[in-house]
Amino acid sequence: MASLTVHPDRLLPTEPGVRDIARRLYGAVQDLPIISPHGHVDPRLLLDDRPFADPASLLIQPDHYVTRLLHAGGVGLDVLGVGEGPLPEDRSRAAWRALCANWHLLRGTPVRYWFDSELAGIFGVTERPDADNADRLYDRIAEQLRQPSHQPRALLRRFGIEFMATTDDPADDLSAHEALRADPDVATTVAPTFRPDRYLEPGRPDWPGLVKGLGGDTGDYAGYLAALEERRRYFIAHGAVSTDHGHLDAGTEPLERHDAERIYRAALAGQATAAEATAFRRHMTFEMARMACDDGLVMTLHPGVHRNHHPPTGRRYGPDTGHDIPVAVEYTRALQPLLQRFGTHPGFHLVLFTVDPDVFSREIAPLAGFYPAVYAGAPWWFLDNPSEIRRFQQGVTETAGFSRLSGFIDDTRAFCSIPARHDMSRRLDAGFLAELVAAHRLDEDEALDTITTLVVDQPRAVFKL
Repeated sequence: MASLTVHPDRLLPTEPGVRDIARRLYGAVQDLPIISPHGHVDPRLLLDDRPFADPASLLIQPDHYVTRLLHAGGVGLDVLGVGEGPLPEDRSRAAWRALCANWHLLRGTPVRYWFDSELAGIFGVTERPDADNADRLYDRIAEQLRQPSHQPRALLRRFGIEFMATTDDPADDLSAHEALRADPDVATTVAPTFRPDRYLEPGRPDWPGLVKGLGGDTGDYAGYLAALEERRRYFIAHGAVSTDHGHLDAGTEPLERHDAERIYRAALAGQATAAEATAFRRHMTFEMARMACDDGLVMTLHPGVHRNHHPPTGRRYGPDTGHDIPVAVEYTRALQPLLQRFGTHPGFHLVLFTVDPDVFSREIAPLAGFYPAVYAGAPWWFLDNPSEIRRFQQGVTETAGFSRLSGFIDDTRAFCSIPARHDMSRRLDAGFLAELVAAHRLDEDEALDTITTLVVDQPRAVFKL
């Protein structure tokens, strides 16, 4: 039986002197509250506060980081219950056994780091998962999940999450958020996020019906804009602080009003061309920035992902099931129309994320280093791993400085991984700053102030909390 090792110095620098500095910096922030301004946890999880059904539905099924790695190693998504609700016990155990028997597939990935931290820190597991101990670990975790100490709200308090944003459809009534805000038992601020992507993509076959669902008179372009603005106000009234946009590219070229009206009419009739649909979507990204300048919502942008790359998987299991793949993306020319108009607007905040790592140093850092509105979003999704985070730290701060960073973004549906993800970031920040101190580029008191700012003050300021 191999032990599950969660070393106290994991991810810290290996050189002893630098490690000592990093230990002090990390020790100062390890227990600070978690600020999570972008994520995908379902607010009904916290509203209902029911015990988690089983280990697989909590730790495997909702986490496409896990399922995609297992799928690549030959484990069928059907075995893992992807796209399904809680499984019967025999299937849940089968999914858990598949994970444990294929634990080696996680080696060297951040998923392994997060999983080790979850198993040891939340469930007290001391054995490394394998085929022989799978059922024993399943029983241990399942027993704890039945206890009040491991219900959603109890874990929320234990994790120390001060603020957590969800991701929500513009037509959602936000009743779960309203109930959570009124519940004195929930100290964490749980805020909705306005995610309008599909309402801005007139090339979708279901777009006319979606637009109608926004409410109001959307029979013409003016009514469509008014409906979006009204829904944004509704979200703000329910605690929203940001909007989230994830299209294929970062284009923001505005249209003349008459062209926008013409394409809108054609799209409602199902007659817009692919080129017109793309032009309209880019125009509407520009319009989202205009609206943000008016209503104060922070705008986050993360283009450059080919969604549902494997159509058979998408048809069978649905979206967000592990086969969204990054593509190269360009920001400098694409964002120029938007930034020319709004980049110096007082109070406008635009947080730029990417899954194209070259973009960080080549484009996002220089943009954030000039425009007061622009912040460099933390490495996320495929880039939220130690090596890419270190590359980000070096490539972005050299050009834009620490003050232009967003603070860490966990971007997860996997509730129990939130503290592990933030812990990873804090350790990597401590290591990077310790190296600057050891190289006499920063004094240690400056490094301490910087890491504290990155963990709590920066996300609060960037997302206007």
